[in-house]
Parts: sequence; structure tokens; C-alpha cells
Amino acid sequence: MLRTHNCGELRLTHINTSVTICGWVQRTRDIGHLIFADIRDKYGITQITAIEGTSKPEIQEQLRKLGRETVVKIIGKVSERSSKNPNIPTGDIEILVEEIEILNTSKVPPFLIEDETDGGDELRMEYRYLDLRRNPVRKNIELRHQMNRATRQFLDDLGFIDIETPVLIKSTPEGARDFVVPSRMNQGEFYALPQSPQTFKQILMVAGFDRYYQIVKCFRDEDLRADRQPEFTQIDCEMSFITQEDILNTFEGLIRHLFSQVKKYELPEVPRMTYDDAMRFYGSDKPDTRFEMKFVELNELTKGKSFLVFEEAELIVGICATNCASYTRKQIDELTDFIKRPQIGAKGLVYVRCELDGTFKSSVDKFYSSEDLQKIATKMNAKAGDLLLILSGESHKVRKQLSELRLEMGNKLGLRDKNKFAALWVLDFPLLEYSEEDNRFYAMHHPFTAPKPEDEILLQDEKRWGDIRANAYDMVINGTEVGGGSIRIYQRPLQEKMLGILGFSPEEAKAQFGFLMEAFEFGAPPHGGIAFGFDRLCSIFGGADSIRDFIAFPKNNSGRDMMIKSPSPIAQAQLDELSLNITKK
Repeated sequence: MLRTHNCGELRLTHINTSVTICGWVQRTRDIGHLIFADIRDKYGITQITAIEGTSKPEIQEQLRKLGRETVVKIIGKVSERSSKNPNIPTGDIEILVEEIEILNTSKVPPFLIEDETDGGDELRMEYRYLDLRRNPVRKNIELRHQMNRATRQFLDDLGFIDIETPVLIKSTPEGARDFVVPSRMNQGEFYALPQSPQTFKQILMVAGFDRYYQIVKCFRDEDLRADRQPEFTQIDCEMSFITQEDILNTFEGLIRHLFSQVKKYELPEVPRMTYDDAMRFYGSDKPDTRFEMKFVELNELTKGKSFLVFEEAELIVGICATNCASYTRKQIDELTDFIKRPQIGAKGLVYVRCELDGTFKSSVDKFYSSEDLQKIATKMNAKAGDLLLILSGESHKVRKQLSELRLEMGNKLGLRDKNKFAALWVLDFPLLEYSEEDNRFYAMHHPFTAPKPEDEILLQDEKRWGDIRANAYDMVINGTEVGGGSIRIYQRPLQEKMLGILGFSPEEAKAQFGFLMEAFEFGAPPHGGIAFGFDRLCSIFGGADSIRDFIAFPKNNSGRDMMIKSPSPIAQAQLDELSLNITKK
């Protein structure tokens, strides 16, 4: 080893010890008779010092010339610092330099390698290897490692087997767009990169492996945002001879284990909510339950008062913002502007102030008496000092709009604390959702999800397909879906029926999924599973909104790797070998 110690381990117990450390120059400080430098590695920072009259002149001169990010080897003796730094573990000591060896020089970095940097996102992604030297980013990657290790420990202890599944698979028409890979040996044909190992893990259950898991890379060619990447990682799991209850208990155990081991946080028992209740009370299938502010429907109290906006509305629904009656008209106008943004699309906002003196002030005083407003306030469990915010319109749209307003109020009131965690199981999703545009049904999860046993009979009545509930479940943490799964179809007739409902002809079903349905005829056990978004879990545990800082080499919003400049054109010879006729720009 080039070093005897790393830059994070020296303490007062090492005083007068001769040591060798290696690392990068964080910064230097020259105050004349004293020259200091901070040397940084993965483990921490250690101060080195040269003292006029004690240190060799050539050492002082070398120290003065050290540039940021120069890689050095330092030999010296540990000394107690006269001016200690309580903010770092090595702050009680310094190394009196006896020898400096420059292992490599560095150009001036394009941004500060500090906890707080002056580099923008694109610049830091272009020089990702420099960004990864920064403490916050490195700690995120270390947290990801801890999550990975704790996940494997939990699943290994329960008898799950880690099995790799293929990366070059068959393209399927359902779900998001596939990334496709041309085959040189089978020209004109293509592989797809997996969006999920779904069919393979079901085949493993048919094969009798009973409990499978994989921390696996998946790929989706979809529009990107802060919590999406074209390649992402799942904790992918499947179990045989189980019910939904077994899945919920097992993987609630995994999440609570991760919180305990990685965050030292004891997550309470995870409550459960049906999809219908989530939509009714929160307008979202992934509600943030760190705070209440549930929806209250007001149709019976607001109709028949000649207020045309409400008279023409399918749904009138509101939330109660506690202790917000003091909001000024400007603040309420800001909320109105927020929900009128094109991406939300509400037409307006009605408010009712529950004044501290017991009176009411609203934007609809012309149409509603104090008695009317009192009834609304009572229905919404409001007290003096609260502010009622009410939206109206078509049911589906207005619930989504009010959901956005609820989250905005949660932000404004500091109710979405990233150090507080609220997990939730959402159950009983619709099995199918109808597209008016395409005039057909789509699987809300995927084509292999089983209906609730008691709803299976509804498959025989086309008019009732929209009423069928899926034997499916999602886990939500702090308003983010972190995992989802289902009990699977495991009998060929039911799988054929489902594919037929989704618009597959018998020939198409056989071409796409014939291998799976044939496997079902060889004694497929009842089975089910779940997949967690590993990157999302890491970002929630790390208190961040974006998953990028928890991925060593992420892509930007255009799906580009700014460091290696990918995607990029390939040589004409490669295109010819693949029989691809591509016109280059």
C-alpha cells in the first residue's frame, strides 16, 4: 500500500506517529510562516502543515504550489492542532509534512469539488467523475450500496434465490416503448431490452424455484423526468403457493428492515387503503399520507343556490387548510394561479375563511348565507382559523386538480418533511382501464395480473369489465409509488381470456406469449410477486427528489450520457453488417 492510513482515521491517539497518507488537494492556505493544505480521500479530510523554521524550505515551496485536485502522497508526523476543527473527525490533529510526492497533477476543475458546488446539472454530468468526488454524491452512492446489501440480507435469510434473467429478450406491444437491439446473425430481426423480467420470473415459479429475487437493470424508452431514467434498477421478486396477504406481509417486512438497517428508523405497521378510497379522499392512487387534508364532497350542500359554476359541476369537493384563515387575498390569488396552470387545468378556486370570531368570509358570499357556509364548515370539520379551498368540475379531472392543490398546501405548510416517512399499501386497483381514444381496454398493471377471485365471473360480461378489480397492490411512501405487484394468472384459459380482452387475436397471443401459456399446462403453481423501484427507494431514503444522484452514471432529461456522449452514431460498416439503412443527419 502507498499509505499507512486514510484521510479520515487519524486521531489524538496517533500523536507523534509517522504516517503516510494519499489523496487529493482540497485547498491550500498560506499565512506566511504557516502553510496548510487539506488532503481529501473517500474516508475524510486531513490537514497537513509546513511551519517556517521547522519544515524544510523546499517542502514549504512545494506546498505553496499545490493546485486543487492534485494527487499527492504525504509523509509526516501526527501533531495536535492548536486550532481545532470540531466539524470533522480528524479536526484535533494535523500532519507536519516531511515529504511530498506528487502522484499526478490536475487541471483546474470546471466547478468546485465542495459540498456546495457552483456547477450546474449538465456540467456536473459531463464531468461526473469529478462530481462523484463530492461528499453528498459519494454518500448517496454509499447509501445505495447499503440498501443493496440490506435487501440481499433480508431476502437471502427468507430463502429467496438470486437468479439472473436474460437481457436480450423479445419485444412486446404492451406497456412502455422497448429499446430494441438489431441481430447481426438473424438479419431483419430484433431483440428488446427488458422493461421487467416479468415472464421469466413466472417461468421460474413454474420451474419450482419457489422464491426468486434479482436486483436487476430494466429499460424503458419513455419521456424522462426527475424520477425516471431510460435504464433503472428494480428489486424484483416472485413467490409460489402464496396469497396476496403473504406478499404484503413479506415485503412490508423488507421495507421495515431497510428503514431499520439503513436509516435507523422504525417504520410503523403499514396501513392499507383501497384504490377507490385513495381516489375519493386524495384524488391520487399514490397519496402522501404524511398529512391529512382529506377531500370532502359538498354537492348536497352547494347545489340549488344559483351559483352557476357549482350548478353545472359534476362534483364539488374541498379541503380544509388548518390555521390558514389569515391567508391574504394575494396568497389566495397565488393558489388560484397555481391550479390554473395548463398542467393542472382548473378554471377557478372558491375559498371560505373561518374567521376567529366565528364569522365567515368567502368568494361566494353573494350566493351563500352564513348558515350555508356554517354547514359547509361543519361538513369539512373546520374550526375557527381554518381556510376551506373548494374546486368543482368533472369528477375525474377535479379530483386530480385538488390533489395537486393539496400537495401544494402541504409544501407551503411544511407538512411534507423529508425526514418523516409514511408508507401505505394501495389495494384493489381496477384490472382494466378503457381508452376512449383507442376504443379498447388496457391492463392497468400488465396482462398477467389476476382478477380478484370474487370478480372473475365478471369477465364473462363485457359491460362489467370496467368493474373488475385486480388482485394487485402498490406500496407508496411519502406520495411516491415505490413498488407494485400482483397475484398472477397461472391457468392457460384465463390468460387466453385476458389477452383476448386486451385485443390480442389467438394467433397474436400465441406468437407473443405462447411459451408462457404452454408452461401453464405443465403444472404451474399459484404465484405472485412485486417489484420495487430501487433508485426511487434510494432517493426517498436520501431525502432527494431526483434519482440521478443515486445512480453513478445517470442520463439527462434527453436520455443522453453527457460524459461519454451517448447515444451516438455508429460506423457505416456496422450499419451495413446489421442491414440497417439509416440516413445520417
